[in-house]
Amino acid sequence: MDIKLDPSRDDLPLVANTSHILVKHYVLDLDVDFESQVIEGTIVLFLESGNRFKKRSSSTEVTCPSESNEACKFRMPEPCQIPVTNTKTFSSKIGYNDFVICGKGEKDTSGKDGNHDNQEQASGISSSKYCCDTGNHGSEEFLLVLDCCDLSVLKVEEVDVAAVPGIEKFTRSPKLRNQIVHELMALPADRWREQLDYYARCSQAPGCGELLFDTDTWSLQIRKTGAQTATDFPHAIRIQYRTKPQGRSVTWTSDQSGRPCVYTVGSPINNRALFPCQEPPVAMSTWQATVRAAASFVVLMSGENSAKPTQLQEDYSSWHYYVTMPMPASTFTIAVGSWTEMKPEICSSNDVATERSFSPSEADFRYIGVCGHMEYPCRFQKASATTQKIIPHRVFAPACLKGACQETLLPLIPPCLSAAHSVLGTHPFSRLDILIVPANFSSLGMASPHIVFLSQSTLTGMSQLCGTRLCHEIAHAWFGLAIGARDWTEEWLSEGFATHLEDVFWAKAQQLAPHEAREQQELRACLRWRRLQDEVQNSPEEMQVLRPNKEKTGHVSDSGSSVIRHGLNPEKVFMQVHYLKGYFLLRFLAKRLGEDTYFSFLRKFVHTFHGQLILSQDFLQMLLENIPEEKRPELSVGNIFRDWLESSGIPQPLQRERQALAECGLAQQVSAEVAKWVRVNRRPRKRKRKDREEVFEKLLPDQLVLLLEHLLKQKTVTPRTLQSLERIYRLSEQDAEVRHRWCELIVKHKYTKAYRDVERFLQEDQAMGIYLYGELMLSEDPRQQHLARRCFELSREQMDKSSAEVVAEMLF
Repeated sequence: MDIKLDPSRDDLPLVANTSHILVKHYVLDLDVDFESQVIEGTIVLFLESGNRFKKRSSSTEVTCPSESNEACKFRMPEPCQIPVTNTKTFSSKIGYNDFVICGKGEKDTSGKDGNHDNQEQASGISSSKYCCDTGNHGSEEFLLVLDCCDLSVLKVEEVDVAAVPGIEKFTRSPKLRNQIVHELMALPADRWREQLDYYARCSQAPGCGELLFDTDTWSLQIRKTGAQTATDFPHAIRIQYRTKPQGRSVTWTSDQSGRPCVYTVGSPINNRALFPCQEPPVAMSTWQATVRAAASFVVLMSGENSAKPTQLQEDYSSWHYYVTMPMPASTFTIAVGSWTEMKPEICSSNDVATERSFSPSEADFRYIGVCGHMEYPCRFQKASATTQKIIPHRVFAPACLKGACQETLLPLIPPCLSAAHSVLGTHPFSRLDILIVPANFSSLGMASPHIVFLSQSTLTGMSQLCGTRLCHEIAHAWFGLAIGARDWTEEWLSEGFATHLEDVFWAKAQQLAPHEAREQQELRACLRWRRLQDEVQNSPEEMQVLRPNKEKTGHVSDSGSSVIRHGLNPEKVFMQVHYLKGYFLLRFLAKRLGEDTYFSFLRKFVHTFHGQLILSQDFLQMLLENIPEEKRPELSVGNIFRDWLESSGIPQPLQRERQALAECGLAQQVSAEVAKWVRVNRRPRKRKRKDREEVFEKLLPDQLVLLLEHLLKQKTVTPRTLQSLERIYRLSEQDAEVRHRWCELIVKHKYTKAYRDVERFLQEDQAMGIYLYGELMLSEDPRQQHLARRCFELSREQMDKSSAEVVAEMLF
């Protein structure tokens, strides 16, 4: 795709001043309204400051986009004319500065180009644009900056935590609100239930003074008159807000049964259009959330508990989830829809997920080494959790997919979870929900704490695609969630590891013999090599680098703000370079060290760094320190940075392996089959009787993908040959990876009899169909271009926004 890069659009700003003050816990209290396509309510932030936040620098200034150079100032709040404790109780329109705040039942369509309309508040408080400072310069007031976009912020106030009954029992200073919050956050991990209870009570405490706030495109900025430092700033604040229907963090759509639903889509802007938060990964926090929706809906969320609905009046239900392991706010996930829990028809003993019971003489918590993370109730220290091969799990999907889930997905979950445990040890999370998301989901899968989204595309064909994708997302529990990248530009630390581990998990889940596992993994390496070649040839060089910031990786400004390069580039969503180059680096290291040595180290690394954020050098330095000298010739952190992480193109060590990848046994078998098809394709329509029929071997799904990729290199493939291909391999019934290559063949050779397969793919496999639109348009065939435009018009309204933007550039 030839998409021009626009630096003002491509880079994603992280503006939260996390060096001054950190959010340690969020309490969300939200209503989901499908009629107006709005999520509204309150979020309470519990904040922590420290001595390191007191030093200020002129480099921490934040200036709002304004044509004026004059410093802007907050206005004092006017007396509230309308009480807005619950915005759903009124529906009158109130205009401020030509903007409209809509009540229940009306879509908020104001401010589509940004978040600037958040200045108007239904309470009647208004404030002007300003240029402000997040530090403390003389009489300047401290400014809390949160990442925020596409939200209508209505009110911000300090919470009077001192008014909570019983709060005095664990604090020495019951009248000092900030001290109460500090001591609440300092409770030891074994009092987590009590801590969550008091967080909830504090979140419902009355307000004790409205705070001044304003917004710009990317942030919400809050200050309190007279509070000059982070220490003086209120440590418990409540924000009343509502999302916008066009907000980019969630998508409002219909599921496969035609029922409305909403879910977080893994947007490039993460969750800042769902709730105001601190986006930088360093802002590790816990959360709890109460979500209300009509009783016909199921609410799924990142949470340690398997929530059950509480019936409310007027056909509404309430759902409550919590998380006690601190993680970046970007990992928070929610999905609300008419989901049905899918259960196996026959419950196998292997599906029963229980922690091993211990005798009364054994302590429930058995410390195996010391964890390096901040204190929380850690499963790695719980003896019964360390032996739990299969964690409790549930599967949700629209009712129309029940058969596919029972046949394909449900039987795979226990062996895949058990395989992951056998490789890496303790599952970092205590349970897992799996949701089959709507067709507009722009990926095959997405992992979040306690919940995985899978595309419906994984349910078709044999179990290969579903199993490998499930293993990939399970691997993210360790790499991406329990261990996260401190700098988001180092995506390979998540995706490279998950891609490498998916093969290992999947081989164990299938109980393959060692030689079978090796052959299967060599074939997948061959396929990935081909994809990496294509990616390198068809993407900008600067986007092929795994560590683009080089020695500045992990650096932030004095305030804690930073910029993610290419974070908003729509092309980046479809690139796999971080998956592929990261995978090949880890494969290279595992082969160099030996599989046993490498995976023994990896278990040690997981135990050392779970619950923490890392940079590339943390992994590489520990690896090199833990392997014998004779196994690391020419291996150094500097060499690996140079050859693998800081250069574009295909790494030199990988270039030398090219021939070996093409000569693996399963790939050679495919080459023999390709030769047969080439002969078939060259035969005239009327053959001589003495010509013998070709006998074709049965191929694995990955072999079929490779076969079709080879045939795509042929200049012409006749309709008769294409018809035979489809009949012998039943291509229209294969998994989405195979069908994608089949559709490419159909398009390239204008095989009109199978255009229905292309239409079906574009409608049902949207996560993988983007490039097909480009191929249909590049053909310059009027019928194919008409097909592309017709399919796009049918799915445009429901399509993922980034995908729709890319496709529109191709078509118009």
